[in-house]
Amino acid sequence: MASQESDNTFSPLQLNNYHQPDTRGYFGEFGGKFIPETLIKNAEELTREYEQAKHDPGFWAEYSSLLNHYVGRPTPLYYAKRLSESLNGAKIYLKREDLCHTGAHKINNAIGQVLLAKRMGKSRIIAETGAGQHGVATATVCALFGLQCVVYMGEEDIERQAPNVARMKLLGAEVVPVGSGSKTLKDATSEAIRDWVTNPEDTFYIIGSVVGMHPYPMMVRDFQSVIGLEAKEQILEAENRLPDELVACVGGGSNAIGLFYPFLDEAPKLKIVGVEAAGEGLDKLHAASLTKGRKGVLHGAMMQVLQNDDGQIELAHSISAGLDYPGVGPEHCHLKAAGLATYASATDDKALQSLQTLAKYEGIICALETAHAMHYAITEAPKRSKDHIMLVNLSGRGDKDLNTIMGHLNL
Repeated sequence: MASQESDNTFSPLQLNNYHQPDTRGYFGEFGGKFIPETLIKNAEELTREYEQAKHDPGFWAEYSSLLNHYVGRPTPLYYAKRLSESLNGAKIYLKREDLCHTGAHKINNAIGQVLLAKRMGKSRIIAETGAGQHGVATATVCALFGLQCVVYMGEEDIERQAPNVARMKLLGAEVVPVGSGSKTLKDATSEAIRDWVTNPEDTFYIIGSVVGMHPYPMMVRDFQSVIGLEAKEQILEAENRLPDELVACVGGGSNAIGLFYPFLDEAPKLKIVGVEAAGEGLDKLHAASLTKGRKGVLHGAMMQVLQNDDGQIELAHSISAGLDYPGVGPEHCHLKAAGLATYASATDDKALQSLQTLAKYEGIICALETAHAMHYAITEAPKRSKDHIMLVNLSGRGDKDLNTIMGHLNL
């Protein structure tokens, strides 16, 4: 697709150059490239090409044009007036990523990576997906550019995210079921990596979150940071000041880091909170890697992971397929270690309750992932003063989760 004149050209070079990984891809003690020798060439090529693209105004002009004219950016920043008044505390603003084309923030990153794949001359795209939103976003951009698309997805996630599976197939993607391990996102990611090792020459792996080997955590963050940049401008216009608190759900962590990154220079004065999935409870099955995990290597990077005393990866669980991952992006690990962000958690039941509350007061049915962040906002807002501003990233809409929601709530 030819470049168009963009209404609002975005570039991550506008932002926080202090907060970058080192030359080995580490954020503090987290990150790096723990990969087999067969992937070293891919990693070096990807790093080199992204660094060139990052400093190419034409790349960002095309990216911005697609965000504006195809994705539907900028997304609104919405004051949740009825919800805020019902809680009698902080003013809650919602960054409406659910209004993006395809229904979530994932399309921001998929657009950026498919443009990089075309720049590198790759004709085949692979991806992993849990909730299906990244799979849908990848299938969407492959249809847009006429590229072959293969999406790996755990059998359990295929069952609970049937609408998104249908969307991917309708868009022309091949959806490959993964029946190993927990049959969820971790195992789908492992299969996608195996594919990439086998087909390095013509294949580009679009990772959906800020996980994996360097440069993926940095690259995905850069593409998603348009969220925080827009939110910063919008809250200044609405309130003539920055928020007091940022909130986002965290699985791998891309929607959260996308919101947080442009505000990092304001931390810790500005409170930054990520909300993980506590599942059935932190003493039972959960996916709260930053809360209960330990330092280890997963899918090519050093991060906080759920593992046993022998270093074996433990089963992760969340009602939300997109948070059902036993690790978390290395930059989030670093932000916690450096005291720049804090991380809370919400159980399946609390997420469901919060989803219902948001729907009741604002007419918005959010994704189950987002409902974890909403639980924090709904619980904490009454403890704040009425001039306190809490900005929550509403990362996706709940259409994809209706079967799960109906099953749990007996609707």
